[in-house]
Amino acid sequence: MTLRADDAGVTVHPRQFPTNRGGLCQKGWTAAELLDHPERLTTPLVRDPATGELHPASWDTALDRVVAGIRAVQDDAGRDAVAVFGGGGLTNEKAYALGKFARIGLRTRHIDYNGRFCMSSAAAAGMRAFGIDRGLPFPLADLGRADTLLLVGANPAETMPPLVRWLTEQRRNGGKLIVIDPRVTATARQADLHLQPLPGTDLAVANALLHIALTEGWVDRAYVADRTTGFDAVRRGVAAWWPARAEQLSGVPVADLEATARALGTGGRVIILTARGAEQHAKGVDTVTAYVNLALALGLPGRDGSGYGCLTGQGNGQGGREHGQKADQLPGYRRIDDPAAREHVAGVWGVPADELPGPGVPAYQLLDSLGTLGGPRALLVFGSNPVVSAPRAARIEGRLRDLDLLVVADLLLSETAALADVVLPTAQWAEEDGTMTNLEGRVLRRRALRPPPPGVRTDLAIISDLAARLADTESTDVDPADANPARVRPAAVAAARFPADPAVVFAELRRASAGGAADYAGISWDRIDADDGVYWPCPSEDGPDTPRLFAERFATPDGRARFHPVDHRPAAEEVCATYPLHFTTGRVLAQYQSGTQTRRVAALRRAAPEAFVELHPDLAARLGIDDGDPVRVTSRRGELRAPARLSTGIRPDTVFAPFHYAGAGRANSVTNDAVDPISGMPEFKICAVRVEKA
Repeated sequence: MTLRADDAGVTVHPRQFPTNRGGLCQKGWTAAELLDHPERLTTPLVRDPATGELHPASWDTALDRVVAGIRAVQDDAGRDAVAVFGGGGLTNEKAYALGKFARIGLRTRHIDYNGRFCMSSAAAAGMRAFGIDRGLPFPLADLGRADTLLLVGANPAETMPPLVRWLTEQRRNGGKLIVIDPRVTATARQADLHLQPLPGTDLAVANALLHIALTEGWVDRAYVADRTTGFDAVRRGVAAWWPARAEQLSGVPVADLEATARALGTGGRVIILTARGAEQHAKGVDTVTAYVNLALALGLPGRDGSGYGCLTGQGNGQGGREHGQKADQLPGYRRIDDPAAREHVAGVWGVPADELPGPGVPAYQLLDSLGTLGGPRALLVFGSNPVVSAPRAARIEGRLRDLDLLVVADLLLSETAALADVVLPTAQWAEEDGTMTNLEGRVLRRRALRPPPPGVRTDLAIISDLAARLADTESTDVDPADANPARVRPAAVAAARFPADPAVVFAELRRASAGGAADYAGISWDRIDADDGVYWPCPSEDGPDTPRLFAERFATPDGRARFHPVDHRPAAEEVCATYPLHFTTGRVLAQYQSGTQTRRVAALRRAAPEAFVELHPDLAARLGIDDGDPVRVTSRRGELRAPARLSTGIRPDTVFAPFHYAGAGRANSVTNDAVDPISGMPEFKICAVRVEKA
């Protein structure tokens, strides 16, 4: 989109671009309303220890309070007593700077981000199968050319509306759209075939589809032999998943399984996409792996117009996980426990490699350890609202209250910021330059239309100032007469290491990512502007970028993709007499993520003003609930209260609530905090509940 500023304010206009062709959703059209919102923060807030209230303060007062709190905690309990929590909506520059700040500014291993709750299962599955994690290894436009397109746990009609034009084009071209989702969503209503499984059974469905493909002879044996390893173990495993068994477990009729397998196995150009519905489970990595196995067996990845991909869930969901704000990661998608990666990045940062901390812990484990014995006692939050977005949210809210120091950088007083000791007002998307990376791995430019309001700073400026102040308070035995500026002026050195200019940060990011899986070395802002974005990996300014991966080899040592045998296992929490119903969560069209911003936009608030609980009419009749009645949904962890919304589009054994709302309607008060052992993804998409009229 493009922005225009005049005396009436800022207006949003569509821009013709290869990915969305000028399309915007309601959230995009109304985004400028937040720039001058009356609730926008324009001065730091500091909590008065005597009254417990937040009061306006100067930047010097606020930052001094932050630095003093960090120093007190680290002096008493060590460097790892301070933690950092980032967000998948941060620009590449901010994600990079935040990871660097945690590791050489704070020298803590404790950093992770809310993207752990988004794409971590798909990322882990992609890494172990392909050796690389990029949402789509092919351009988005391929969707419009697919003969068969399978969406698993994806509802782009509400979560990513501009993408729907590719689905429309696909069907206009004679392609078949198949959707797997427990609900009849807006996307499912457009499908030629909708499979409606019990939540948590997507893996069994995938194994059954591969079973049918094997039985019918649709496996590409030459591709499997030439380009993969490990297929025999997968073949033996799926032999047990005959269609009738999968039907009994998932509720998907055998006829629909067979029709789906036939469309996948006999189509010319075939694409399989997964999203949060398949991934937000304690077995999310294995579930995605099952669909990757299916794609590999059919010979799809690397074939023109075909493949496997994952739909991102946040504004910079791809780039935000590439440059160091994940617990186990360094820039360029390098592993922090890789000695060569540590040496390379430490060299760019100008520190000894052995001074870099080791891996931290995934997001939920980090949040759940806050304020506990041996856990972090201070937390800095940038671009996230875990009070609403974390599973078992009431417990996490309690953990945040137990901290010695909570610092939140945000543009509005989110539910998390309302608990903070210090709140730092930050710039918005139209007020700062930077880059973001979309689901295709295409690096895009974001340009500032205007400077931030007086009193507001960018995240990069905040990080730079904090780093300088922290360095200035470090004790040193240096002789003041020493002429070495790196020893005499630690604050100046720290400021130079943490520049506030995003162009300077991006130039450093390019060097730090060079040679990594996500190599940005050849990507410049000028090249992005000239080419409507540049696809990584792009090692050289003079060389090509990579819109398509896997055409010749995979990013594994031997160039072959890896099959991994996976088997269905029950949800971490099954229904019982006390909690007899399945609970699942998701999004609605007019709201986004934790709703901090969208719940403050008038048009979006009118469209989706409050939480609701979706029930099948048959279930509602059994419980004596009418449409609009207040209901209570209770799990072993907590409850939510919201009006009932009756719909025949949901299974009678399942209830649904959107996760955008706070207070009594907070869906994540109910959700399960069981996590995937590989990715750390919590089980947002299924838990056991009971429902009653409130």
